[in-house]
Amino acid sequence: MADTLSAKARDLITRPVLASLTTLGRDGAPQVTPLWIDLDGDDLVFNTAKGRVKERHMARDPRVAVSVVDPEDPYNVVALRGTVTDITPDGADAHIDALAKKYLGVDSYPMRTEGEVRVKVRVRTDHIAMQG
Repeated sequence: MADTLSAKARDLITRPVLASLTTLGRDGAPQVTPLWIDLDGDDLVFNTAKGRVKERHMARDPRVAVSVVDPEDPYNVVALRGTVTDITPDGADAHIDALAKKYLGVDSYPMRTEGEVRVKVRVRTDHIAMQG
């Protein structure tokens, strides 16, 4: 069952603040990656390229943890555990462009690599450990 984000947590996530995503490797070791993040309804959404370590980890084990720390108030924190419910290329290019607009103020994601396949990742919030 999903946990519900507070209005303050939702506000932080919708700002252009980097999140930290923790995925689990085959041996159970955690791997942390900073990334751009957003909300779609009650789900967290982010974007990566197919074949990257975090994408491979999430495809094998959908358990993740995410934290977002307000750079203007380090006590305003969202920390949660969740489950990846979808990894899809559908809409992923438009999604990375929307994230580039949010984080960089540009209309098109400028760091595309030739031949990469973008994927949009959806995470259900299972347990909120901290909301600022």
